[in-house]
Formats: sequence, C-alpha cells, structure tokens
Amino acid sequence: MAVLPIVKYPDPRLRAASEPVENFDDGLKQLAADMAETMLDAPGAGLAAPQVGRLVRLVVITGVENDENYDDRVITLVNPRLVRTEGEQLYDEGCLSVVDFNEKVLRAAEVEVEAQDLDGKPFTMKADGRRAVILQHELDHLDGVLFIDRISRLKRDIYQRKLKKMQKDAAHD
Repeated sequence: MAVLPIVKYPDPRLRAASEPVENFDDGLKQLAADMAETMLDAPGAGLAAPQVGRLVRLVVITGVENDENYDDRVITLVNPRLVRTEGEQLYDEGCLSVVDFNEKVLRAAEVEVEAQDLDGKPFTMKADGRRAVILQHELDHLDGVLFIDRISRLKRDIYQRKLKKMQKDAAHD
C-alpha cells in the first residue's frame, strides 16, 4: 500500500465525471488499498478516486457511524449510486481537496446507496447522520461536484479569494 498525493482544488480533474469500473482486478484492489491508506493518513472520513487523480467510480469511507470518531475500518464502494434520500440536515463539511475551508452544507438526512464490492458483488448501504453526509460528499466527487458548489456564491467567492491569497503567499515563501 502507498499514500497517494491528493489532488487539490482548482485542479480540473476534480470537475470531471468518473467512468464506471468494469474490471474487478488486482489493479482495482490495489487502488482501493492505496486510497484507504491515503484517507487514513490524511486523516479524512472519505476519499473518492478523482481526489487521487483517477477518474473511476470508486470511493472509500471510514467505518464511522453517525457521530463516532474516525477509526481505521474502511468501507469500499465501487460504482456507487444514490437510490434514495429522505429528510434534510445541515452539516459542517470539509474536504481533503479543498484546503483550509469548512462550511455548513444542506444534505439529505438519510440515504440508501447501491454499490459493488471489490469482487463486483452488489450490496446496499443505508446511512443517516454523519455517514449519510460522507456518502453524499464522496459520491458528488464522482460527478465532478465539490461541496463548495453546494454553498452560497458569496461564501464560495470568499473561499476563492482566500485560496488566491494563500497561493500568492506561498509563491513569496
């Protein structure tokens, strides 16, 4: 396993739609293992393949349920798709690809996701609370959507100005 570099906003790969996984081979298992190690090392609660520069429909999330702390259990979802949502919740989100920014995002309170495991076997996952937010956040990545796309234009503009200043300051160091 290896810790992979995380793609940072505004890299255009974060805006691309991911392709379905068709080959459930050792390469897929290796990518999933590397993504899990990368996520845990960051540390983060979830990681989608586009965040490591791979445009395939693959997500790993921690085993966290509701408001538990992160742990080293990892759930891998191949070709995940949201099949049901219910209710609403406002949750403070951050992202390993969106540096130094957190903001409250309105998400579904409960979700149901259909996916495949690393051998191609289908399964369904139901989630609420924090896990529901993590799943929605990571599945958005597979379609080129970032959590900053789900906040007000004003807050997004503030972040983009902050990012430009951070980049300018880093260039002078």
